[in-house]
Amino acid sequence: MKHTDALIIGGSAAGMVAALTGKSYYSDKKFTLVKKVSDVMVPCGIPYIFGTLGSSDKNLMPVDAVLEKNGIESLVDEAVDIDIRAKVVSLSSGETVHYDRLVIATGSNPVRPGWLEGGTLDNVFVIRKDRNYLDDMKKKIEELRRIVVIGAGFIGVEFSDELAKEGHEVTLVEKLQHVLYNSFDEEVSEIIHRLLTDRGIDIATGVGVSRILGTERVEGVLLEDGRKLVADAVVLSMGYRPNSELAKKAGIYVDEDQFIAVDEYMRTHEVDVFAAGDCAQKRDFVTRRRTPVMLASTACAEARIAGMNLFNINVVKTFSGTISIYSTALGAHGFGTAGLTERRARQEGIVTVSAVFEGVNRHPGNLPGSEKQIVKLIAAQNSGVIIGGEAYGGPETGELTNVIGLAIQNRMSVNSFLTMQIGTHPCLTASPAAYPLIKVAELIALKLLNRNHV
Repeated sequence: MKHTDALIIGGSAAGMVAALTGKSYYSDKKFTLVKKVSDVMVPCGIPYIFGTLGSSDKNLMPVDAVLEKNGIESLVDEAVDIDIRAKVVSLSSGETVHYDRLVIATGSNPVRPGWLEGGTLDNVFVIRKDRNYLDDMKKKIEELRRIVVIGAGFIGVEFSDELAKEGHEVTLVEKLQHVLYNSFDEEVSEIIHRLLTDRGIDIATGVGVSRILGTERVEGVLLEDGRKLVADAVVLSMGYRPNSELAKKAGIYVDEDQFIAVDEYMRTHEVDVFAAGDCAQKRDFVTRRRTPVMLASTACAEARIAGMNLFNINVVKTFSGTISIYSTALGAHGFGTAGLTERRARQEGIVTVSAVFEGVNRHPGNLPGSEKQIVKLIAAQNSGVIIGGEAYGGPETGELTNVIGLAIQNRMSVNSFLTMQIGTHPCLTASPAAYPLIKVAELIALKLLNRNHV
């Protein structure tokens, strides 16, 4: 039987970051990571294998090299059983590992709903984080022309765009009213919708899928409104479920949504057992409600917290909930969102004040790379604290979104943005006299001022 001070199960983002952070804090401890496959995909890069990258070879995380450099042992094996009393993990190879601390970072699996008739036909694909599966999927799709993508979340939108770039006829189907409906308010969702249409993608929103048509392989898709879409393949982008079966079998508590329950130190209900990443329970930073959000950025933040607290609980280093920061790009256009949408805030009973500012991302606007830039901020009316924001513009939109996320995490108010000191440059940013985060904060401040004078 092997012995290790810290055993991490899972080799993707959460597992790797937990191991690296833990080793940096506890350099005298032995760390071992177990991963099922030797080649680990960059999760967020998977859609781009089918277009921009062209190959899974260009979408690999250098897990082994990074772990070896940092003195962490890596095993390619599968954990099949955890004895939490004896602190022993059994591997599929027959080997057993005794641990002092355990981190479960087993990730998530794509949803293939059992109720969807025709969901098991040939050429119905899910988006798995498995290189062999993705290589086979890519090879098959290259020979097909008409693709229906079901689900217009971030991955569905990115997949649709990449497939359309490669010359496929793509239809994107979404049951909710807009693409990216849960992430953006209508102002930005409508921009994304128009941009996708301009890029050659047919979109059907506000309608679900009744069944997938065909005998042995995909021939079409029947929508709930009776429309039939001819299709050679279907890509299901209908979300992911936590991969918590190993923990559940071991008697580790999982909630009714099958997430491993954790506290703010990422500890499970069992002594010396932590969990991080998609398999771990999430709470929304603003509302404190449980949420099924699964993001690599959130997984890495949780993993850092778990790693820091493995052998010495630090009361300052806690994970206080996911801010749900997303960003994506369609060609040269970037979109980002952080925190609550205005719609979600209303559902939660939070009275808000919001504003939208439209400007240009360069100054003067005649410089190369100049593009329209739109920022929306959402603040709680009573306090003026920023609880959400959305952005559209050029490639810098991702970092602009990160600033909004940082403001939410630090509970900054609109007044804090009014006095924000910024660095600007004509070729890199909007004008200091019209910096979007400051200008949109001014608009909200004026609304709050006028309301207070009523």
